[in-house]
Amino acid sequence: MMTTTVFGMLTALAVVFMVVVLPVWLLLHYLTKMKGLRGLSAEDEEALEKLWKSSAAMEERINILETILDEHHPNWRSTQ
Repeated sequence: MMTTTVFGMLTALAVVFMVVVLPVWLLLHYLTKMKGLRGLSAEDEEALEKLWKSSAAMEERINILETILDEHHPNWRSTQ
């Protein structure tokens, strides 16, 4: 009789754990994981900054080349 009561209590605790505690625990775990993945890492931010600077430098070079072509070959845009 004592064994049945202990077994019943352990079963009830296991059911409460699986129905209440485990889902909340898993939900909070994966919410925390997703929150961490949302932002950029330091390496990603650094690479993005390098790309931004590189694209700005290339844009400046293209503008300079177009200015030179406009001076030396005024109709170069219409021949394309």
